Amino acid sequence: MKIQHSGLAAALESAEDIQQQRQLHPLSPWNRSSGMPGGFRERVACGTTCFSGTPVVSPAPSWFLSQLKTEGMSPLLALGLLVAGLCPTVHCVPGSVLAPQSVAQEDLHNEPVDSLALASSNTDFTLSLYKELASKTPHKNVIFSPMSVSIALAFLSLGAQGTTLTEILEGLKFNLTETPEAEIHRGFQHLLQTVRRPSNELQLSVGNAMFVGEQLKLLEKFTGDARALYASEAFSTNFQDSAAAEKLINDYVKNRTRGKIVDLVKDLDLDTAMVLVNYIFLKAKWKTPFDPRDTFKSKFYVSKRRWVKVPMMSLEDVRVPYFRDEALACTVVELPYTSNDSALFILPDEGRMEAVEAMLLPETLRRWTDSLQMRRIDNLYLPKFSISSSYNLEDVLPQLGMREVFTNEADLSGVTGEKNLSVSQVVHKTLLDVAEEGTEAAAATGSKIMYLSGKIGPLLTVRFNRPFLLSIRHKDTKSILFWGKVTNPHHA
Repeated sequence: MKIQHSGLAAALESAEDIQQQRQLHPLSPWNRSSGMPGGFRERVACGTTCFSGTPVVSPAPSWFLSQLKTEGMSPLLALGLLVAGLCPTVHCVPGSVLAPQSVAQEDLHNEPVDSLALASSNTDFTLSLYKELASKTPHKNVIFSPMSVSIALAFLSLGAQGTTLTEILEGLKFNLTETPEAEIHRGFQHLLQTVRRPSNELQLSVGNAMFVGEQLKLLEKFTGDARALYASEAFSTNFQDSAAAEKLINDYVKNRTRGKIVDLVKDLDLDTAMVLVNYIFLKAKWKTPFDPRDTFKSKFYVSKRRWVKVPMMSLEDVRVPYFRDEALACTVVELPYTSNDSALFILPDEGRMEAVEAMLLPETLRRWTDSLQMRRIDNLYLPKFSISSSYNLEDVLPQLGMREVFTNEADLSGVTGEKNLSVSQVVHKTLLDVAEEGTEAAAATGSKIMYLSGKIGPLLTVRFNRPFLLSIRHKDTKSILFWGKVTNPHHA
């Protein structure tokens, strides 16, 4: 058997549309509302996991990128996809395995959720995964959603046992002697509940779904925890009719991304038993938007001797959080959204990118954020860009300690009660757009606040005209939604 796990960012359609989907594809006891708010539109991250009788072969990265659709650029639009395929192992054990008490049913409500512990692990995992990805493509753009990847893997760990479970959770940078498994899942439950709260300023949607083969018998513990902890919807799916199964999954993805991602799944294996989908979708408006009339063509130095012309956005006399790190020779600027969530941009001095990357540790990021102070920048220049990436994480996650789940020794017996599943493939795809404003910010486009008081000291100009790092953070949970490196804004 094989499970395919896809991470995907999306906005929900109307309640009527979702109810119609459930009526068409009922799966008791999953045929119920997930309670997710509607109306979210613009940023996405996604993950998929498949269980089947043969390894899942993912489509070429190009098909996903060619099917992304955007209707103009938002201030910051990110889309990501995670796909993990699970296949049968050689040592199938018939019968059922006694599962421990459901995490979701434990009485843990008397203890407060340690959101900071989850955020700390999220930061550590983000930087560790980034270093692995960057080392494989040292001179290319990097963009991924650590939140999408971590939620997808934590969701998958609900079905893991023994060493397989330990490696997944420790690979996500949790200290299991300090933070028990139940608390980890409860932390993700709290994270999902927090980011799904309706907001007039921030449009953010995160959720999970299961597409379950009609003949697949899941353990009640797995289905109960998936529903209670990860708010997963579920749809009964006939994978013997691969065309219909692909349409069902792709329609779900298309609806929840408002048509921005289509044909996510192709060439499903006939023995696929289950597809898991995780999505995160975010749209935010700059607190101080760039004026499109001030955008101009300018040089971006991809190396010391090579440059490309890019559209360069600009702000004059703007007050933003700023820090100059002389020790690491880099400049840190935070651009807030109207919701007070923010994007952090790190600009190493010329030739210092590798040195800064080598020092990327949770304490480094914490020192940067703690050292930020409001500062007036006379001229701020940031390229307008759209970048994308695709990674086969089965080649990367073992470097973070997640090894057994990809082998015949994998123990995912918590899914069906049989120790016959292993992960064959994990693919993560992401798209990031950065522009002057969102479609809803047009009214603010023409306005510009100028500070007319006399300037004291030298002019401060920050020009992102060479490779830089970026981090998009969620304020309330202190979690990193997206992390990346821009080495060439011209390359998709």
